[in-house]
Amino acid sequence: MEFGIIPPVRTGATADPEWMTAFARHAEACGFESLVAVEHAVVISGYESRYPYASSGRMPLPDDCRIPDPLDLLAFLAAVTERITLATGVLVVPNHQAVVLAKRIATVDVLSRGRVRMCLGVGWMDEELRATGADPRSRGRRTDETIEVLRTLWADSGPEGARFDGEFVTFHHAHSFPKPVRPGGVPLHIGGHSEAAARRAGRLGDGFQPLGLTHDELRLRLSQMQEAAEAAGRDPGRIELAVSGYLPTTTDEEVAGLERVGVDRLLVSTSMSDDLDALAAEMTTFAERFGLTAPVRG
Repeated sequence: MEFGIIPPVRTGATADPEWMTAFARHAEACGFESLVAVEHAVVISGYESRYPYASSGRMPLPDDCRIPDPLDLLAFLAAVTERITLATGVLVVPNHQAVVLAKRIATVDVLSRGRVRMCLGVGWMDEELRATGADPRSRGRRTDETIEVLRTLWADSGPEGARFDGEFVTFHHAHSFPKPVRPGGVPLHIGGHSEAAARRAGRLGDGFQPLGLTHDELRLRLSQMQEAAEAAGRDPGRIELAVSGYLPTTTDEEVAGLERVGVDRLLVSTSMSDDLDALAAEMTTFAERFGLTAPVRG
């Protein structure tokens, strides 16, 4: 199993360049496979939408939390690291125009020498989507179409360029360069807790990152993902599975249980502290306990 790490977003430290540089470099030195950035383009005070991952219906981040744009943050981290994968968890797809998003992701991937992985979601805060110009009622269709646009623009379309005729995006003879480093493009994982997310991962995703599920719910979503993949003529065994955890409390038994379910990657959150020395010690202890090895890239 691989291990990714999520920095303590709630503290606002991810917007501090010196802090994030030190954090990312230590995570890389410890052998964490990836570093994960989150997204909220805007938070609307007094939102009525229900946060689905807490019984209170409220997200744990304060309204005024400093949350940098994830792609810009990953571009910054690409310049101060060498090996660690740069990921999102999750990028709220309806916040973004698909053609522009394709260019931005490919650019960060090229500048990082192919180290980008995207986990995509539909978003839960309707107020945020409306503020970015998206209709919450079409978030699922818009996300599906955006995934198709990304792959269309990243593919080699020859001298005639790419063509796409969709509900939200239309273009003919389109040329978008640079292309991502890998021939298949940047890996696109699907994040979420719903049946729709599981089936989207089966139909369209390179990976599935279910959020906030019990073990029984996880098994159900995996079954739905597998069914959707098979119906689409895809091999469900090639779809990576990543789940979330908490770095200070992760046990050998928990990791072994996740491996039995077929989990490929555990994305662990740190303690909610901006004390770099304490977090570095926490990461080092975890890395030694689970035998992490710094990734080697050709």
